[in-house]
Amino acid sequence: MFYAFPLTLIPFILFNIIGYTVGGSPWGNEIFAIPMVGGLWIVSLGDLMLMLALVMLFFETLKSTRPAQRAIGNHLASTAVFIIYLIEFILLGVAANSTFFFLMVMSLFDVVAGFTISIRTASRDIEFTRSVNGA
Repeated sequence: MFYAFPLTLIPFILFNIIGYTVGGSPWGNEIFAIPMVGGLWIVSLGDLMLMLALVMLFFETLKSTRPAQRAIGNHLASTAVFIIYLIEFILLGVAANSTFFFLMVMSLFDVVAGFTISIRTASRDIEFTRSVNGA
């Protein structure tokens, strides 16, 4: 059951919780700054959301390498999450920003990569044999 849970849903839920509780567009707000040789590296809330989404995308890619029987539910759930991302991006004002757009694109990559990797690994699992009689 847990295997079918799409991890790209976690950034989606956090985005909505933060977006609706804080209000406005808090994604450019500075969270912390790191002094560098060339200046100051400012890390915003949007940067942290994108970092979380990349980590989730990495684990989703690892999950897609599992056997195809277990991955079908995950692919369907990931597709549903992408559709929810797309609808919210088009219809709701809180999602009309670059941070949400990149989260949505990562969700799309999850769907495409999941299906592609599953198809490639499934094709390797198929064994072609030749009968003794040549038929």
